[in-house]
Amino acid sequence: MAIECPCHEGLHIFEDHFYPEIIDPDSGRVLPEGQEGELVLTTLSKWAMPMIRYRTRDITALVPGACGCGRSLRRMRRIGRRSDDMLIIRGVNVYPSQIEAVLLEVEGTLPHYQIILTREHGLDQVEVQVEVTAQVFSDRVGALEALEERLADTLERVLGIRIAITLVEPQTIQRSEGKAKRVIDKRGQT
Repeated sequence: MAIECPCHEGLHIFEDHFYPEIIDPDSGRVLPEGQEGELVLTTLSKWAMPMIRYRTRDITALVPGACGCGRSLRRMRRIGRRSDDMLIIRGVNVYPSQIEAVLLEVEGTLPHYQIILTREHGLDQVEVQVEVTAQVFSDRVGALEALEERLADTLERVLGIRIAITLVEPQTIQRSEGKAKRVIDKRGQT
């Protein structure tokens, strides 16, 4: 439905086949060009099973202005995340992709983690369990505590809420055959 040109200034949408809109995922209100929201598509050339205002759940934005390549097709930014991955924690929208980005930037952590959601005294709590390398895990306790604190501080800066970090040794978090199950929601359990 879209393709990138050599200028890399967004994906050109095939407007002869798709009519794109960006909406607020919560209210459904159409957002102005340049503002991030959920991509909604209406097919223009599909006869048998047309889609009218199909909600893709992909979060992106339409890019304003003309592209350097000279094409006049509307453009959209690359899709970075999905609206249905969003968690609402204490009134704050949290995307697992934001947590993953922070974890992958820190040396000593592995790309295996789980986000565990619980509810204590009516408030949502988040714990992120993240595997660290064998070298880091076998190091001094003070180094582990410093790493936990650094991760917690960085996540708080990015997300706006404090999240508990638990560092675990390699091969602790269960692996899956297909898509990894990153979020475990225990909020409905007593």
